[in-house]
Amino acid sequence: MGEWVPDILGEGFAQLTLPLGEDAEGEVVATVVRSLPEPVPWWRMGGDRRPLTDVDVLYVHGWSDYFFQKRLARFWTDRGARFFALDLRKYGRSLRPGQTPGFVTDLAEYDADIEAALQARGDAAGRRLVLLGHSTGGLILSLWASRHPRQVDAVILNAPWLEFQLGAARAAIAPMVGLQARLWPKDVAPQVDLGYYTRAQNEVADPDDPMEIDLSWRPEQTMTVHAAWLHAIFEGHAAVAAGLQILAPVCVLLSARTAVPTRWSDELTRADSVLVVDDIARAALKLGSSVTVERIDGALHDVFLSRREARDEAYARLDRWVRGWAHAVQLR
Repeated sequence: MGEWVPDILGEGFAQLTLPLGEDAEGEVVATVVRSLPEPVPWWRMGGDRRPLTDVDVLYVHGWSDYFFQKRLARFWTDRGARFFALDLRKYGRSLRPGQTPGFVTDLAEYDADIEAALQARGDAAGRRLVLLGHSTGGLILSLWASRHPRQVDAVILNAPWLEFQLGAARAAIAPMVGLQARLWPKDVAPQVDLGYYTRAQNEVADPDDPMEIDLSWRPEQTMTVHAAWLHAIFEGHAAVAAGLQILAPVCVLLSARTAVPTRWSDELTRADSVLVVDDIARAALKLGSSVTVERIDGALHDVFLSRREARDEAYARLDRWVRGWAHAVQLR
């Protein structure tokens, strides 16, 4: 294991490169970013009363994305948790020259990234693990949590990509995509992203708490979609549809509605323009035996990047769920 070095996010953030071997495109690495809670002064009476002092959070980003949300990290560290965010192989900080961004042929390849990030926490004895995933990261973590049920204490999903946008047609499309993935794994799917989701985020961005985004890691239009990657996603969706076995309680945060991004309108600043949220809400019920679905009016696809009112509501719902979960665990 290497050493922690300052991260691009500045003060309070450090990063660690996680070597994962090589593939046909060369060196493969993941990168974990760490944000730790401020220590409680030694003279404070009663010690550290923050509710999550024994919690580690591992965040995984979505497709065509990387970790940059300092505000999300602060939510957790303000409550005493240690926060870790993983830039998966061939994304963001982990992308190396000559690599195909985001390309894998099986979502289980990310098991190695996740295990390395968990090892990078250091001493985790007696600490609870919360998995936090957005979009494709939510799908990846859901599958991992189902395969590793005893390692997870809670799962929180921010608009997880649990079903294809044309869910009713997935079964018909999947065999063709599977054949294409075997014969021409890097065949390119047509670009359907017109950049409206990025525009919506810019429209509702908070000038009092700005975020600097590297467009080479998070382009205005989504990264190129390849056949083998799409087949891996379909396999993940099929596994969710068949039912997962996540033993830990699950909280799913979603926008209240979907807006189809065929042309620009203000509606795109108040809805999920990426997923069909009603389909995701139904699919979420197949993750495990304890699932809470929170629908947030006015939220974007990433509910924590919504306009202030919806974002505040998303954090309030998350805070309520997390405090209830933490208190319930303490009462056992």
